[in-house]
Amino acid sequence: MRRFSCIVGSVFLAMTQAQAELVINGSTISSNATVPVTNSNTYTPNNNFQSCLANLRSQAIAAGVSGSTYDRYTQNLTPDYSVIDKLNYQPEFSTPIWDYLSGLVDEERVALGKQKLAQHRDVLNRASQVYGVPAETIVAVWGVESNFGDISGKYPLLQALGTLSCEGRRQSYFRTEFFATMRILQRGDLTEDQLKGSWAGAFGHTQFMPSTYERLAVDFDGDGRRDLVSSTADALASTANFLNKAGWQTGMPWGFEVQIPAGMSIDGEGRRSKKPLSSWSARGVTRIDGSPLIQGPLSGSTPAGLMAPAGPSGPVFLVFKNFDAIYSYNAAESYGLAIAHLSDRLRGAGPFVSSWPTDDPGTSRAERREIQQFLINRGYDIGAVDGLIGDKTRVAIRQEQTRLGLNPTGRAGQQILRAFRQEQARKMMQ
Repeated sequence: MRRFSCIVGSVFLAMTQAQAELVINGSTISSNATVPVTNSNTYTPNNNFQSCLANLRSQAIAAGVSGSTYDRYTQNLTPDYSVIDKLNYQPEFSTPIWDYLSGLVDEERVALGKQKLAQHRDVLNRASQVYGVPAETIVAVWGVESNFGDISGKYPLLQALGTLSCEGRRQSYFRTEFFATMRILQRGDLTEDQLKGSWAGAFGHTQFMPSTYERLAVDFDGDGRRDLVSSTADALASTANFLNKAGWQTGMPWGFEVQIPAGMSIDGEGRRSKKPLSSWSARGVTRIDGSPLIQGPLSGSTPAGLMAPAGPSGPVFLVFKNFDAIYSYNAAESYGLAIAHLSDRLRGAGPFVSSWPTDDPGTSRAERREIQQFLINRGYDIGAVDGLIGDKTRVAIRQEQTRLGLNPTGRAGQQILRAFRQEQARKMMQ
């Protein structure tokens, strides 16, 4: 869902499942080592909330919200300034892309995604027929956005968006979403209680912003309502509709991993710098298994961009128009790669062939939970064992890395996990 989004080096992400990973509880994505920056303080409001709401009334009416609807939903509305803290949050840690992907595309999510494919096969087949988007891609978006509906957000949208409309940065943007939320309620598709989601306003199984809902949500179960909260069919079909409208090309791949010749310069290359596939072939680029690039529906004139998210020593990809469609759902190449890779895994493909350029690979959510349990056993107060690595966990990891003689990065990588396991094994042998 194209929301006010956090890309590598940009502002922020509407926080849900992709919050938990693309920002990983406040971490930015990087292909470099961990870089600490300053955290934010608790926000102090600048405006009177009720006065702001009163001043917005005429704008809401001009945007198609009736006066009675506006009055009804703002009469007892109170601010939640914690959303401004999240808007202004400065992450303490950066997150390498291999950590990001290892958490989003792990065996646990692949297995559950395959279950969801089977469980919703009829709806997915019908959505694929109507919109031309493969079932695996639809389910991959669902899995990354909300872990298949398990993590869809707890913030009341009116309260969150009302607060963001009156305080902080990008008030104009959030007012558009605030008024869109009221129009949704005015039409009766969803109730106020159903409209809970991320702090930035994304909601439902596949995390649409309210204005995106208005444009692209569909009623796929035939009950006369576009319900992305309680109707899995509506949510999955709406996601397919989004990708279709974003330019999805039926029958074409998103891209694939490739081999590039030793010494080949990739300066200036990227997703946007597309060249005919024949040009890449002429430069010696092949598929990762060494086979030719031009196969199946691809021709020599098919435009493709070379994407190397960790540089030429890591996995390298050629990406096509369908990757751009995925990218438009949440404008971050790391996010797009997670969706694309998960969709391939759901089709039965394996992990990337090339290794990431690190001696400390990322961990799955199960392994992260194991690390968290080790930390709790060591006496650290890090909160729940949930596989989400927040700042408290990272600070504790850094302290343990120092104790164990490891580089104190704060990362929940394989090195600290291996050290914990070895230490536990030694204790058991004593």
